[in-house]
Amino acid sequence: MASHIPSRPRPRPAHTVGATHCAYTPDGSKLVTVGSNNTIRLYKTGIEAEPTNIDECQEQNFAVATGNAFFVAGSEDGTVSLYSLETNLFDRFLIRASLPVRDVALSPDNQWCAVASDELTVRLVGVDDNTRLRTLKEHGKPTKHLAFDPRGTMLALSCNDGIIYVYSLTADHPELIRKVDGVIGRIETDSEASTKVAWHPDGRAFAVPTPTRDIQVVSKNDWEKQRVFSSGHDADITALAWSPNGAMLASAGKDNKLLIWSTKDLSVLARYEYPGVMDITWHPTKNLVSFTTSEGELFICPDFVPGQFSSLLRLPKQPAPFIHDPLAEISANGRKPEANGLKTGLAPPGRRGSPDSLDDLLNEDYGDENDGFVVDDDGAGYALTVGRKRPAEDDAIFGDHPAKRGNFIKPQHHEAFQPGSTPWRGNRKYLCLNLIGFVWTVDQDSHNTVTVEFYDHELHRDFHFTDTFLYDKACLNDSGALFSCPPKDDAPAVVLYRPHETWTQRSDWRIRLPKGEAVLAMSLSDSFITVTTSANYVRIYTLFGIPYRVYRPKSSPIVTCASWRDYVLTMGNGSVGADGMSKLLYTIENIKRDEICQNEDTVALPEGATVKSVFFSDNGDPCIYDSTGTLLTLLHWRKPSRASWIPLLDTKLLPRLASGRKNESYFPIAVADNKFHCIILKGGDQYPYFPRPLLSEFDFAIPLTSTQQKKDKSQKKKKQKQPRPVGLDEDDDMNGTTSSSDDDDDDSDGDNEEGDKTTLAHQQAYLLNGLRATQLADLIDSTTSSASQRVALSRLEMEIDKALLQLVAIEAREGEERGSRALDAVQLMRDRSGRMVAAAIKVAERYGRTVLGEKIRELGEGRLEGADDDDDDDDDFP
Repeated sequence: MASHIPSRPRPRPAHTVGATHCAYTPDGSKLVTVGSNNTIRLYKTGIEAEPTNIDECQEQNFAVATGNAFFVAGSEDGTVSLYSLETNLFDRFLIRASLPVRDVALSPDNQWCAVASDELTVRLVGVDDNTRLRTLKEHGKPTKHLAFDPRGTMLALSCNDGIIYVYSLTADHPELIRKVDGVIGRIETDSEASTKVAWHPDGRAFAVPTPTRDIQVVSKNDWEKQRVFSSGHDADITALAWSPNGAMLASAGKDNKLLIWSTKDLSVLARYEYPGVMDITWHPTKNLVSFTTSEGELFICPDFVPGQFSSLLRLPKQPAPFIHDPLAEISANGRKPEANGLKTGLAPPGRRGSPDSLDDLLNEDYGDENDGFVVDDDGAGYALTVGRKRPAEDDAIFGDHPAKRGNFIKPQHHEAFQPGSTPWRGNRKYLCLNLIGFVWTVDQDSHNTVTVEFYDHELHRDFHFTDTFLYDKACLNDSGALFSCPPKDDAPAVVLYRPHETWTQRSDWRIRLPKGEAVLAMSLSDSFITVTTSANYVRIYTLFGIPYRVYRPKSSPIVTCASWRDYVLTMGNGSVGADGMSKLLYTIENIKRDEICQNEDTVALPEGATVKSVFFSDNGDPCIYDSTGTLLTLLHWRKPSRASWIPLLDTKLLPRLASGRKNESYFPIAVADNKFHCIILKGGDQYPYFPRPLLSEFDFAIPLTSTQQKKDKSQKKKKQKQPRPVGLDEDDDMNGTTSSSDDDDDDSDGDNEEGDKTTLAHQQAYLLNGLRATQLADLIDSTTSSASQRVALSRLEMEIDKALLQLVAIEAREGEERGSRALDAVQLMRDRSGRMVAAAIKVAERYGRTVLGEKIRELGEGRLEGADDDDDDDDDFP
């Protein structure tokens, strides 16, 4: 419930009627105000005395930004002036614009000043050296407001075309990385209404006024709309500012309301009635807020936050208000906040008690009694940064970490994930994406709306339902749809299975897990439902909800799972390697037969790589897609201790990426029909979003060589097309020398490239058909084979021999010196009837390779006589 202010502070006539702005210095010692007259006023915090005036200044100052030792002000005449807080005098001009300056901002390190004006560009000028100048011009519109993010790596511009332009400042030349449209409205640069971006102190989001008189929070990660501070103002918003720890937000509007919002629940904590508020600034450490009005008045409000809510200011830095905070989800990479024992004051920027740095460990005095370690026994906060050289990245979000002095290396685990799902982006999320269909959900605040759509509408009908359980995971196949929701408060986690149709009346069933146990990942097959939980259990159910098996795997914590028919694959974290990263282990088990095919075997990953998805192919072979963009399948996985991971495709080597001009990644969907099905992601995206993009498919290509040759060839062709200078005939090069031999070399290089391409295609066919044949042979050996499977195996072996025969023809055509490779290809042939050997002899005779033909004939005779294939290995080919 909102609280009204107990006593009204007195107005201070700071400036004449007109635009008036204010800002505290970062240390909070002074308050600077600028206005429409040619006077700047400096107020000392906590001292009720007349302010210090700076009369040597420009008139009509529209903006101010402060540091501890200086401040800058921008005026209507286009000048940006720098003033010293040590001498309280004008120092120098930083820059001059041809049109009125509308806003200025200092970078967090006070090295750069950003200047927005009615010009079509924004300029960054060095504070210490104004000859250092950077120009932002890709937006091409006048800028009304600008704001640095808390780390100084981004600059957000609010332009009069109703678009927020975000520039990255990490490179030497600022780069426009995002246009956030549909949030702010079109507005004139001299309007009293505000469209200023207010970055949350944790740096992960910003708040901005909207034309609907609400305050919209936008995530920096995906630039999607998050939660909204709504129903507070009845007119345009003119100012807003976060409290230093991000726990509250202050806003003012033309409706004469000045509100304090709670970041956690978006409720109004206090209401003030002040007309014409134009700027609001919080004191960095005290319960003190100052604001200015269009009448030129300044209000300094001690105890601005009512007493019952003042404790919010003493909290550590609070997270931004997300619809679904990525750091709060179980499967996210972040950490949940922990109690830090802070007693008074705002969270300081230092890091406390985390694993010591290498410098600390190598220090000879480490561990001594006189190592400079200070015991913060009174909670004053002065010992929080002892022994640390720099803060950790997440300290800005969750404050400090509990002290664990002996934790030299903290193990890093592979985080749990649900294959085929995406994280929340705004209020939408894909729960499942596969070749059957897709499941997505929309957060409606009080409930979710889940939609299930199929690709084959003749077989299944789409449906949607109102979700009060807030399901966050789903699986979909031809039999039914599986959902699960996390535990919340006293409500346990729930698993829901909804069959598409049965021979009886269709009925959904739900299972409630034990209290506090959450679902980490789950899978759905034609026979069983597999659920892995945070209690490190694997729970197996039949499709009708009968518990079939519950066991605890050896590798923990569990990462993910997948299933196909009676087989279940689970992945978990194993032992910790020398780099501090847990090894990823997998187990494959036949649930119905109670047989373990692979037990705690290692997932083959390069150093630093992680698994992005795991699934079974349409033929029932396990596949993984890792963070390096490589698709792998498991060979001989039905035979214990014989399994090996074989690469099927390296997406970094796709021909579409050979030019180097495309920047795209791929979201894995499935392996079916001997193709990789995925969604192409552009612009640095990691997950697909709405509207749902189309599926793409790529043929398998085992990584054998790079695609650089294609680029070199194109460059060579481009070079050949260059015109020759006048006076040189076709046999002369640019230097007047003969180039016919170079042209011949180019032609031969082109022929060689075409030949290499053909050879590579046949090598790929040999390897891929061999892989399919091996997997099919394993299936035939382990199950009751059918006639069609045996015929398919024979055809694959025939395709293998055909590819080898093509290689024999290529080698024989190249010359006698390639005869060893041709004979080697004949030795790899699987045909024992002699037909393929006879065909190879004919190929050799066609190209006049008599010696090669004799060697092949001897090899064929040896096979027919039952001799060992390796008898001829020691024979040297002349």
